[in-house]
Amino acid sequence: MSTARKRDDACMEVLNAGPLSLVQDLGRDGWRHLGVGRGGALDPDCAALANALVGNHAGAAVLEFALQGPTLRLPQPLRIAVLGAACEARFDGQALPLARPVGLPAGTLALGGMREGARAWLAVYGGIDVPPVLGSRATDLRGGFGGVDGRALRKGDRLPIGAHTGIDVAAPQATAWWIDPRAGQLAQEPIRYIASEAAAMRSPAQELSRQPWQVHAASNRQGLRLDGAALQAPDAGGLSEPVAPGTIQLPSDGRPIVLLADAQTVGGYARLGHVIAADLPRLAQLRPNQHLRFRACNAAEAQAAAAAARAQRARLEWAIATRLGA
Repeated sequence: MSTARKRDDACMEVLNAGPLSLVQDLGRDGWRHLGVGRGGALDPDCAALANALVGNHAGAAVLEFALQGPTLRLPQPLRIAVLGAACEARFDGQALPLARPVGLPAGTLALGGMREGARAWLAVYGGIDVPPVLGSRATDLRGGFGGVDGRALRKGDRLPIGAHTGIDVAAPQATAWWIDPRAGQLAQEPIRYIASEAAAMRSPAQELSRQPWQVHAASNRQGLRLDGAALQAPDAGGLSEPVAPGTIQLPSDGRPIVLLADAQTVGGYARLGHVIAADLPRLAQLRPNQHLRFRACNAAEAQAAAAAARAQRARLEWAIATRLGA
């Protein structure tokens, strides 16, 4: 049951941070000229929809966690939603449902290992209220700023929650409905990309789609490294050129790297092409050693896929708002 009072002293305390838990939002725009990339959640739609489930605006800060989630102490009741890869969620030992709003009293929230996929997002009513840097609360691990001191969460961190209408619940309360942002998607479908048309890259860019690849364990938020039969890389010494999330680089060892949200702004490696925007969130869910394939497509297919993704998010936001009575 909601109360009329507003509270701005709420927080979550980190009891166990998990392998990589970060404060993220939709990232920071307008700083590429200074070498600062956008960053933000690896699946912005998932983060935005998690926020919608708890009544936040799309850009409120959330927790992104990889492979295994954090354990958090809630000193006061909060409304949460967990969206993304399926994982175990328990409150004081009681199993919680995912992908819907859940009201929790004071206690301990434990987010366990992923049953499939690699990442999920935890939204909290009010948003995580760490100080914004360059217009965003997102953690930039390469730059060491944003989020909590520019780093992954640690045991003992205290995460302030933004002002919100307090709730009063004596036990977990979850809605009977839920959402599935990736309904109908097949995880084994090839990742689509626009192949480079540069004469020197035409052959390796086409070869990318003719063999399976494996996710290298050294992958991170900056880039997804691929293992497989090496492609023919051009001689080193290329000029640095602008790059962005989705750019497929080809280092001299012939094993591609797909840049992700924490991508640098320029790079000197040869470029095989660019993964289309609609398929980037699928890369965020790939685990080390998992296999994947690529398929070249044209600009029209990329634009149609982006439009379909926008329409799917709009439908879900409308459905959530209707259910919440907003």
